[in-house]
Amino acid sequence: MTVRHSWQRDPGTRLEDSRDLDSGKLLGPCITRVPAGGYRLYYTGVGPAKPFPECQGYILSAFSEDGFTFQPDPGIRVAPPWNGSTGRLRALVPSVTPCADGSWRMYYQLSGPADDPCSIGSANSTDMLHWNIEPGVRLKDTTGVRSPRFVSLPSGGGRLYCTYSMEQDGQHTFGVRSAVTRDGLAFEWEQGWRLSFDGAEDDMMAISAAEVVPPTKHGGSWTMFYSAWQDVPAGTVVPTHPSNNVHAIHDGSSKNFAETSISVDMAGYRSRIFVTQSVDGLHWEQGECILEGRGYGNHGIDAVHAEDMSLLHLSAKQYRMYYAGCDSQGIWRIASASGTISASS
Repeated sequence: MTVRHSWQRDPGTRLEDSRDLDSGKLLGPCITRVPAGGYRLYYTGVGPAKPFPECQGYILSAFSEDGFTFQPDPGIRVAPPWNGSTGRLRALVPSVTPCADGSWRMYYQLSGPADDPCSIGSANSTDMLHWNIEPGVRLKDTTGVRSPRFVSLPSGGGRLYCTYSMEQDGQHTFGVRSAVTRDGLAFEWEQGWRLSFDGAEDDMMAISAAEVVPPTKHGGSWTMFYSAWQDVPAGTVVPTHPSNNVHAIHDGSSKNFAETSISVDMAGYRSRIFVTQSVDGLHWEQGECILEGRGYGNHGIDAVHAEDMSLLHLSAKQYRMYYAGCDSQGIWRIASASGTISASS
């Protein structure tokens, strides 16, 4: 199957830091249509106005009439449960979907100290602004589950695509796995990988998110956009990321989470956006890069990183992609690009 694509960056940014809630970093966008009109963009924010001193990220939102100019909504949509047994430091990378009863459900990654594997939590809302955290976790595994993206299935229920990695017999495998649900709360893992890598291809070391667009007509192709991190050049000394510091919540180092994590982002890593297609939504092959910046020392809001995309269907084959971009100065913003989805067998 040959993927035909044409993506062009939209001018300007969709969202920049504007307050103490997101002055550190903006990441993980999720675009949604508001039934009454307009669009709401959910995203991960990091800043000094965090809800408790050890907090390393929470979910915010912004509203737009046209999908281009966004105004931040006051307050925090979802914060991590500091007194919880899991994921008590960060809530990030939201995925929002409507429910049959007219409410909305948000899936998101929960992260705690380095020795606490990431899991997927959820919250429910009737107005898209006030969210009630649902008890327990939706998905977990001993090695950690990240970056949920929910897709409703024609047969009912839905599928949650998540990024995943594992070490076995000295081999690092990473990519995308999936789980299915009938009620939106109880999930079962599907066998195997949806997309997997061993790190040998193009020095890729991780997949940070995977957004899946189902076919718009019977017999059509499934499309997956995924963001992949390229490893640092050989011999590079990389600082310890604060999320990997098991002492962070005890020694206060998490207070500088944004600054420290950005120093790791800018240590020589690159992230880019790829696209691939599938006939059934289960079997995928490595895709083709469709969006990458010019690299370190060059201009562009996504010069170093482009990742964590969320797609908005505009008309026919036309879509707008919202994504997190990082420039050569280490500043993270939410950007967008417009393009098409089509394929030939």
